[in-house]
Amino acid sequence: MKKVTILYGTETGNSELLSMDICKVGNKSGLNCVNMGMDEIDNDEFSIIENLLIVCSTWGDGEQPDNAIDLFEFVESLDECDLQYMNFSVLALGDTAFDLFCEAGKEWDRILEEKGAKRIHDRVDCDVDYEDDAEEWIETVISKLV
Repeated sequence: MKKVTILYGTETGNSELLSMDICKVGNKSGLNCVNMGMDEIDNDEFSIIENLLIVCSTWGDGEQPDNAIDLFEFVESLDECDLQYMNFSVLALGDTAFDLFCEAGKEWDRILEEKGAKRIHDRVDCDVDYEDDAEEWIETVISKLV
């Protein structure tokens, strides 16, 4: 069974709820999905993830949510090829009323690729009414992982 790790960065809980939904869909599709907050995984564990899905909201003026800051800084410190065995996709949550719409998710997408991870599906940026876009992303990403 292929293992998929879903990490969420959140302030209000929307990313956490979506990660739970992703895990349910993945498990029903025959994957072994594990989801957790970005502050719940240690750096050594992160570095060996093979299949990673990120669900991250943007906070404040384009910032990472509090529970994502330490992990993001760790990933920034990695060398270019350190994540070459990782496959990933990012679901970014934001609000178009802000100038830096979905900036935290965009940063995750950029930094994972810079560190050598392979994108399995393009990032999707979701506005406050995210349900339809998120559902489409979930279905597509899970189908690519199965």
